[in-house]
Amino acid sequence: MHATEHFLLPASLSKRSRALPLDMKSLDGDGAFEGYASLFNREDLGHDVIAPGAFRESLRSRGAQRIKMLFQHDPAEPIGVWDEIREDARGLYVRGQLMTAVAKAREVLALMRAGALDGLSIGFKAVKARRDAVSGVRRLEKVDLWEISVVTFPMLPGARVESVKTRPFAVRAPTMREFERWLTRDAGLTRLEASAVLRSGFHGLKALRDASRTFDDDAVLASRFRDAARLMSAT
Repeated sequence: MHATEHFLLPASLSKRSRALPLDMKSLDGDGAFEGYASLFNREDLGHDVIAPGAFRESLRSRGAQRIKMLFQHDPAEPIGVWDEIREDARGLYVRGQLMTAVAKAREVLALMRAGALDGLSIGFKAVKARRDAVSGVRRLEKVDLWEISVVTFPMLPGARVESVKTRPFAVRAPTMREFERWLTRDAGLTRLEASAVLRSGFHGLKALRDASRTFDDDAVLASRFRDAARLMSAT
């Protein structure tokens, strides 16, 4: 499957999607769930990177209520509504509700619970973008967000759905593996970045960041860790 898909829209608009595993923080019995539909500054298999702030104008003009929740980008398969869509330091946070009165939504909920369906994909029109001539990576600086779909095939490999959030630090010190999972899953670090922290502490992360042209600055990094800690303490 090609990483970027095309869809037909009225008035010859070109719409594209960017998919990643559904990084759920919770999945309730009534079909409510939350997670991230996009992560900032992470290259996908289609060589797209979404910049912080890319969704700002679209969210301001549309709001969550006018952005559709679909199944597999099919406009004939609405399966719920988005209650909240916002940018934070990590990416595009979403909170929605599957409409379990709809048969397809009940199927989706059952598959999500089983871990068989674990992807989110954004449907959008690129408004402002620039492509690096050397790497070929396209940095999306402004997008017009149309819909967010629950999909089968994620674009970012290696991530996993967690239907129930755990708190490994609440009653004891974490193991190295648990801390690495927290760094990657909740604080939003890559595995390479998490390994640098485990190996050399935050000095190792700083050295890695200094060697990267696209890594977050100190304020953004601190915000990401605060968000991750808040998510953990809220569960």
